[in-house]
Amino acid sequence: AGQKLDYLERKKVWFYLNMLCGCSAMRRHLCCNQQKVKRGLWSPEEDEKLVSFITTNGHGCWSEVPQKSGLQRCGKSCRLRWINYLRPDIRRGNFTPQEEKLIIHFHNMFGN
Repeated sequence: AGQKLDYLERKKVWFYLNMLCGCSAMRRHLCCNQQKVKRGLWSPEEDEKLVSFITTNGHGCWSEVPQKSGLQRCGKSCRLRWINYLRPDIRRGNFTPQEEKLIIHFHNMFGN
């Protein structure tokens, strides 16, 4: 606990992480540099492709999701889109009165 890893130990850890999930733990994914990935707003068709793929296959390694789902986006973009907008368990809207009371209570206890 709290030990610093030397350079060779870190390199071994990165190597094994790469082997486990096929992701790059050390650098930007090659797909982002080599392929032309789409940027900007997501279309409804892209959202539909991502939701369909994730619900049937799960996400696994995010860098592989665009290739397997047919999207021209990078894995990070797919991950952020799923987590922030498309997950079925996202609750939008106002806080309930009970939630609001809890927030005020904890703010009074702990401050900002």
